[in-house]
Amino acid sequence: MIEFFKMSGSGNDFILIDNRDGMVERNLAGRSLVEFVKAVCAPHVSLGADGVILIETSDRADFSWRFFNSDGSEAEMCGNGGRCAARFAFLKGIAKAEMTFETKAGIIDAEVRDSQVKIRLPDPSGMRLSVTIPLGKDYFQGHFINTGVPHTVIFSEDLSCCDVKGWGREIRHHELFSPAGTNVDFVKIVDDHHLEIRTYERGVEGETLACGTGSVAAALLSGAMGKTCSPVEVKVASGEVLKVFFELADDRFQSVYLEGMARVICAGELWEEAYT
Repeated sequence: MIEFFKMSGSGNDFILIDNRDGMVERNLAGRSLVEFVKAVCAPHVSLGADGVILIETSDRADFSWRFFNSDGSEAEMCGNGGRCAARFAFLKGIAKAEMTFETKAGIIDAEVRDSQVKIRLPDPSGMRLSVTIPLGKDYFQGHFINTGVPHTVIFSEDLSCCDVKGWGREIRHHELFSPAGTNVDFVKIVDDHHLEIRTYERGVEGETLACGTGSVAAALLSGAMGKTCSPVEVKVASGEVLKVFFELADDRFQSVYLEGMARVICAGELWEEAYT
């Protein structure tokens, strides 16, 4: 059996496994790691989650991780997943309350205070403001930035009218963002320190209740446009609030942090029939 934690990062739920001894690979029963992730993330017939996080060893930090979306694709970074990984590592004695961990997006700093976790993200890259995105006879005005993973932000005055799944799917696969594709965030500016957001996540291929890197993208892009100032509180679809901190100088962002809840839902053992 494979021991796991089920955790929620402000509405994103993840399955976390201490895989420092290669336990998962030894128990795959002939299945690939991609098949394992897709199987255990399936709702109703298995544990169900937005993704799987494997904690592994690192020569450069307290630990490294591999992050998989529910469709089995491996992503460079996930803000809410990173916060859950940090608290998991602290609770399991893998790292102290202040720690670093290795991702494909770089080394991440994290600090755990009870269920509140704050992480420092890699400096963002590739910012493009006012990108015209044609969709059939219509078009959207989007803004792009990579906050560890690619995000396109569409600002709207009414999020309830946004076809997050339909528009999100088309923009996610749009040729403007090929070949990697993009996550898509629909964002309402409430005031200069508050945003609301709904996100279509690449790899989940649907709307999720929260997205950490998307919340960061929304805060940074609205900041670059002079609409918000750090810190920015971002209300996600779950109703929880993520806080984003940043410094902006000469059109460059640095010291980008994401803070919010990382809650343990349950801990247990995955039986083989959960993924075979």
